[in-house]
Amino acid sequence: MQLFHKLYEKIKKFFKENYIFLIILTVLIFLFYYEFPYVIYKSGGTINLENRVEIAKDYEEEGTFSMSYVTAMKGIAPFILLSYVMPDWDLIPLEDITTSNSYEDVLEVGKEYLSEGIDNAIIAAFNASSYSITIKREINRVIYLGEEAQTDLNIGDEIISVNDKLVNNVEDIKAYLNTLTANERITLKVKNKNHEYERYAILYKDSDDTLKIGAAFSTTYEYETEIPVTVKMKENESGSSGGLMMSLAIYNALTTEDITHGLNIVGTGSILADGTVEEIGGVKYKVLAAAKKKADIFFCPLENYAEALAVKEKRNLKIKIISVKTLQDAINYLESL
Repeated sequence: MQLFHKLYEKIKKFFKENYIFLIILTVLIFLFYYEFPYVIYKSGGTINLENRVEIAKDYEEEGTFSMSYVTAMKGIAPFILLSYVMPDWDLIPLEDITTSNSYEDVLEVGKEYLSEGIDNAIIAAFNASSYSITIKREINRVIYLGEEAQTDLNIGDEIISVNDKLVNNVEDIKAYLNTLTANERITLKVKNKNHEYERYAILYKDSDDTLKIGAAFSTTYEYETEIPVTVKMKENESGSSGGLMMSLAIYNALTTEDITHGLNIVGTGSILADGTVEEIGGVKYKVLAAAKKKADIFFCPLENYAEALAVKEKRNLKIKIISVKTLQDAINYLESL
């Protein structure tokens, strides 16, 4: 008992003599580890796709195709405070990105978009070339759940069947749902991380009089290509906005003529399997990243052109901004140089 009392007195004395230090240490640990429901976006860099696209080709490219990216950081206090000082750092509430307050869900959705973007880039590039690609199967995964959704679906669930009816694509799901009635409960068989589950969802009627479950899906594919191709990305990379540049890099490898013309070509833009280039977010960060790498040309979707041009003019950047609606637009521009 006496030993315990001595130990207690020592601990008490330590806290009494060091309480200010301990309070400061506790506050610092909180500030650096507690995650507020925000993400901070800032200018990232560029990724040379020659190091990421593995495909046989008969020549060495003189120039480069690169995609620019945004850096996303967790909403910890120091980063949040810096976002009010740094001119190119933006503070975004998590609720504007996902219905979850989880940074992990943001990353999971980003990885789904990346997988979709890679598949679309490969399909579009092969369709624009003289080589064939055969689509064997579509894979549809949940990437978003709206506030109106009444369901136990999870982000990343792959939809296998709805009410025991196998589905081949998202259009099949939509068509079947609209043969049912509002407030009807449906059963979905899904796969997630190699395990199968049974989920439910309650149908509701949207403002356009369409029956929905409040979920959005990404689509990836199983396919065979005439020439093997692999796109390698790192574990911490995500998003679909590199699709256009991936597709250009793959297409260039499939042709007999180098369309880079020795230029440093950077860009951004999501791509659909049919070659359509879609609007992306964060174009200002990506223009700045391209300029830092001294890019000659920056490709962007038509919808992002005004913002990209405004950044160029405001910062007096020496970079040519080219807007495109399709992969073929970008190919035509480069072939015309």
